[in-house]
Amino acid sequence: MTPTISGTLYHRPASSVRGDSILPLTALRRAHPDLYDLHAAKYAAQPGVLGQVIEPLGCTWGDVVFLSPVHPAPLFAALARAGRIVPESEPWVIPARRLNPARTVIRLMRAGTTGHHPDPHDSYDYLPFTTASLRAVNRVTVDAVQRLESLRPGDPWLPWVDVPHVLHRGEIPLDWFSSRPGALDH
Repeated sequence: MTPTISGTLYHRPASSVRGDSILPLTALRRAHPDLYDLHAAKYAAQPGVLGQVIEPLGCTWGDVVFLSPVHPAPLFAALARAGRIVPESEPWVIPARRLNPARTVIRLMRAGTTGHHPDPHDSYDYLPFTTASLRAVNRVTVDAVQRLESLRPGDPWLPWVDVPHVLHRGEIPLDWFSSRPGALDH
């Protein structure tokens, strides 16, 4: 029997969503090459990232959908205090119980020395997808807020660089989301 995971996760689609599921990049490449090109462009400066292996899931960075265990409001408020224009849309909400723990893992993230990119990962950066692990990472840290508040005008504003990621291998059906603000139903 698969354990039921308690908690809430958040997702912010970076563009319009086509079809009935949120797709990882490798699936997006086949289904919607134009959307793939749009999303893959953000990895142009780090081309090896998409092939990075996520050992607990037996797949690559391009094979997962990214979710957050924290609501983005505190991150965006810190960016606003740093003088950045931030998105006003609410994130999509998905109950953690919808995800299969065998296909999901929590990846701890550490900001690198510049604060603009994550440090390389190691095997200790992965936590099992359990209620206890999710509760341990569902708060924005003071360090994350301070990093965002101290950004200078030319610095990239990567709000998620030191926020744990919930990585789900494979697509996520849209009807699993309990809330999809701003979504256009098809």
